Amino acid sequence: MYKPKHFQETNEELMCGLMQAAPLATFIVESEEGIVANHIPFVFNGAELCSGELQAHIPRANPLSRILETERPCLTIFHGPDGYISPSYYATKPKHGKVVPTWNYCVVHVHGYAQLVDDAEWVRQQMELLTTLTEGSRPSPWAVSDAPAGFISALAKSLVGIRVSIERVEGKTKASQNQPQENQQSVLTFMDREGKNRELQSLMRSVLGDVNTR
Repeated sequence: MYKPKHFQETNEELMCGLMQAAPLATFIVESEEGIVANHIPFVFNGAELCSGELQAHIPRANPLSRILETERPCLTIFHGPDGYISPSYYATKPKHGKVVPTWNYCVVHVHGYAQLVDDAEWVRQQMELLTTLTEGSRPSPWAVSDAPAGFISALAKSLVGIRVSIERVEGKTKASQNQPQENQQSVLTFMDREGKNRELQSLMRSVLGDVNTR
């Protein structure tokens, strides 16, 4: 991934937070037929970013289950908030016009090795982990145990697990860090005025800090 110095993300807390807030990842492996990409929700399981693993499950019928019968290198991409930044947002536009459109975003790339887990009990436990992650903040969270036991047992047998051993993690946050302070402030002001992309605004503010006081 191309990462200019000012966009390199090294904050492990931020990267873990993104993975938890947006678990649906783009999962890429290379097979004999070529590069294969799937979109799968993953759960990070571990104490530290580069010493843990990613876990997921897929239908047994997914061709990926056959591909992963052999351990393979993989890339798992988590996507955070993103949005278009218009040149009109920049305070310096009327001064010199040397501004162009761009896109702000945050991503985490997890490099590792993926293997299949053909174990119904493991799959059930992974389903419970994912459910806790996605339902935990709801007023009345649904639990796997809410469904009939026989239904869940049959479902788990129709699924297989994926375990990704993490080798390397890299992050990129593009949040107008390369712009002068007046542009950073004007971008946020325009986005707020237009009521656009509150999640991206929140990310930018957390990265840029209080642009009014710098």
